[in-house]
Amino acid sequence: MVGGFTLAGAGERTADSVIEVVGEITGMSCGNGRGVFKKECVDLVRRIALLKHLLEEIRDSGPLDVLPSESSSSTTSLLWWNDLVVALQASKRLLAVACCYSSGDSSDEAAEKISFQFQCVMWKLEKALGNIPYDRFDISEEVQEQVVLARSQLKRATERYGSMNSRNFFHALSQPLEKEVSITNHEVKAKANHVPDTIDSECHDADQMMNKLERRFSSVSSEVCPSDDVVAEGQENSAIKSMAEIKKPDALIIPADFLCPISLELMRDPVIVATGQTYERSYIQRWIDCGNVTCPKTQQKLEHLTLTPNYVLRSLISQWCTMHNIEQPIGLANGKIKKSDGSFRDVSGDVVAIEALVRKLSSRSVEERRAAVAEIRSLSKRSTDNRIIIAEAGAIPVLVNLLTTDDVMTQEHAVTAILNLSIYENNKGLIMLAGAIPSIVQILRAGSMEARENAAATLFSLSLLDENKIIIGASGAIPALVDLLQNGSTRGRKDAATALFNLCIYMGNKGRAVRAGIISALLKMLTDSRNCMVDEALTILSVLASNPEAKIAIVKASTIPVLIDLLRTGLPRNKENAAAILLSLCKRDTENLACISRLGAVIPLTELTKSGTERAKRKATSLLEHLRKLPQLQQV
Repeated sequence: MVGGFTLAGAGERTADSVIEVVGEITGMSCGNGRGVFKKECVDLVRRIALLKHLLEEIRDSGPLDVLPSESSSSTTSLLWWNDLVVALQASKRLLAVACCYSSGDSSDEAAEKISFQFQCVMWKLEKALGNIPYDRFDISEEVQEQVVLARSQLKRATERYGSMNSRNFFHALSQPLEKEVSITNHEVKAKANHVPDTIDSECHDADQMMNKLERRFSSVSSEVCPSDDVVAEGQENSAIKSMAEIKKPDALIIPADFLCPISLELMRDPVIVATGQTYERSYIQRWIDCGNVTCPKTQQKLEHLTLTPNYVLRSLISQWCTMHNIEQPIGLANGKIKKSDGSFRDVSGDVVAIEALVRKLSSRSVEERRAAVAEIRSLSKRSTDNRIIIAEAGAIPVLVNLLTTDDVMTQEHAVTAILNLSIYENNKGLIMLAGAIPSIVQILRAGSMEARENAAATLFSLSLLDENKIIIGASGAIPALVDLLQNGSTRGRKDAATALFNLCIYMGNKGRAVRAGIISALLKMLTDSRNCMVDEALTILSVLASNPEAKIAIVKASTIPVLIDLLRTGLPRNKENAAAILLSLCKRDTENLACISRLGAVIPLTELTKSGTERAKRKATSLLEHLRKLPQLQQV
């Protein structure tokens, strides 16, 4: 018995039990109220929800203890399952506490412990998902994509918490949350199964904690046989190694004055508001853009909304980072930009000129705004340094406001400038934080053709971050992109195709694309006599084909004969993608298999196994194997 579940003989009952836990987690009302950890709770629930289909496919693969395994011990092969179960149980207990926690309920220490627990729980989940043996289960590519997405989100979220005090990290990692968390007017008790072998709470020294952790893993090793996750004495366990990398003898504590009161993160661009309080520019600008006219910290009314750069504090932060050998969180400091070789380039003249341009973006004169945004567009195209300086000057929120202007040229320049700025990775988050997506989508629907083209390209650039795929997909962008794919200029159609491909990597967006009519648009591209976008159409179809809704739509649109024709006459890359799409359509579908057999797919597939690309050979061979089994499948 591990974590409340029997390892040997667990079978479908265990998988169903864990699915129930996931259901209970996703059913928690973490989005209600205004709790301190509302965002953390909602994000964690959303990431765990992505795992439901994985667990269902694991359950449908059969009893866990009789699945094929390279190990002679089924218990050993199930250690990954135990890790996942423990991580989900810990998540459930944490959410039971954090969802009910509010700012006035307890001490800062209690809030800090919960914050540490979030990092630890996400760390456990990310590690557990990394050890899933996909080859032992019949897990679909679509579900594997979901798991990859969830894991990347968990990893990024863990890293965003920043460097932690090592003692608190190990202490939090070791503590089960079934302990009562005292709250001023009430108590919350996490009701879940006990996780065994927890580390003594009295162990406060980081080295002692490490020893305790090592002994804990050693004891597990003696109980259940060594595996990839538990190794013999003298070898480092992967989890221990990861934690050892985090452990530092003298973990730094960031001075409180260097943290933004809103984000609680080290400030990049500190600015002073009318009350004299200092905030990170992007966060306070977002606060003001939402219609707030009070200081978040003091609640005093702001006499004016001017944001004054706090150069003294920025210099102190820069000196502190240098003194402690910490990579500075800003690309620009004291008028200098750090180059790749570690030296600095003086850009103080550029900074002054760009700050003057940014001020003109808010001019009452339409002509002056148009000229300023045109110059910002030009500068943002030229170099990474310019993209850094423009963002540091606070241009992004102002440019986002200009997306809704009635002046067509100003709008075109603004969306193109945002596209250029988004090329620099650090600016992507600032653009999302400024609330740019709704305005970009509106331009995509009703802007000039040039503005629509660049809006599509901007969505592609922003969607390179996994979490942005979800936000953009939910914004209504996909129908607008499909419309551009069908009715846009040549460049606009290519920009739309690129954005749609990237967005559809996320499973939740595939259904949206199908419902927006993407299949008919792609089929038209495949049959276009000019053959100018066949590659793009096939690439998008290859991403969609594993989705059940898309699969039905692809078959209904009579796409299979077109794909088989491409197997015969297409370019090598086209043949490869056509074979991959057909394989996805025919998996677990005897009707589609019979269809491609009747349409004469065997001959071009056989030829592809001899002369195609390596990937094409694999897909064609797999399809032929399915076709050979077709008579048996039809008798079942």
